[in-house]
Amino acid sequence: MEKSPAHLIVSTGSLAYYIHISVHTYTQISTHDRGRIYLHFIVREDAQILYGFSTREEREIFRMLISVSGVGANTARLILSSLTPDEISQAILKGNVGLLQGIKGIGAKSAQRIIVDLKDKIGKGAGIDELFFSKDNTNRDEALSALVALGFPKKAVEKILTRILSDQPDLSAEEIVKAALKLL
Repeated sequence: MEKSPAHLIVSTGSLAYYIHISVHTYTQISTHDRGRIYLHFIVREDAQILYGFSTREEREIFRMLISVSGVGANTARLILSSLTPDEISQAILKGNVGLLQGIKGIGAKSAQRIIVDLKDKIGKGAGIDELFFSKDNTNRDEALSALVALGFPKKAVEKILTRILSDQPDLSAEEIVKAALKLL
């Protein structure tokens, strides 16, 4: 594996993949020879591009950023190279235009558009991150995270999960989600 602050080259068999990364991801993986990279694959008419991230959270922030009109993949990667995913989330939730505007290539209008477009998405997801990234995930927590990520209200999901697990406490996360989907 070849690493630089802007990209990785990962070889598998006779193939090598060029993966664009942020500086944040590079700092997370720079001392490791093995590990997991979460990918986002973009297919365009003239190119197929891989973007890699050290955490699911960073990949999700990237996906949210590229959903904003005027913010492309390279701009999103630049934002993630300048701020941590948590700093970006906090800047959006607090409406900190100045922090986002301080990133090269992000003007006042772009910063405001990012905040307006993503404030509800990040606010809606607040509280899920701990469940997704906790090292002590339980099946209930995994099911809760999955269902909330699908757009179901957290309080309603928690009630359904309590009901399902009181009857069948040994279900896997996948089985819990399937049962909850039937009831939601």
